[in-house]
Amino acid sequence: MEVVNHVQYYRKQAGLTQENLAQLVTVSRKTINSLERGNYTPSLLLALQIAKVLHLDINDIFSIKE
Repeated sequence: MEVVNHVQYYRKQAGLTQENLAQLVTVSRKTINSLERGNYTPSLLLALQIAKVLHLDINDIFSIKE
């Protein structure tokens, strides 16, 4: 199984840079970059923080591909 995310799409829709989002969820820009590229699976806490900042349901941003 693989976690699929739409962080980049929704981040851009919100008018945020990777650096902006990283600051809002207290991680590095490199973490956001890795997440968007599919090289990093976030913790539940980080996924929830991202959803909160983007004003979305976590299921809109993250899903599981089997």
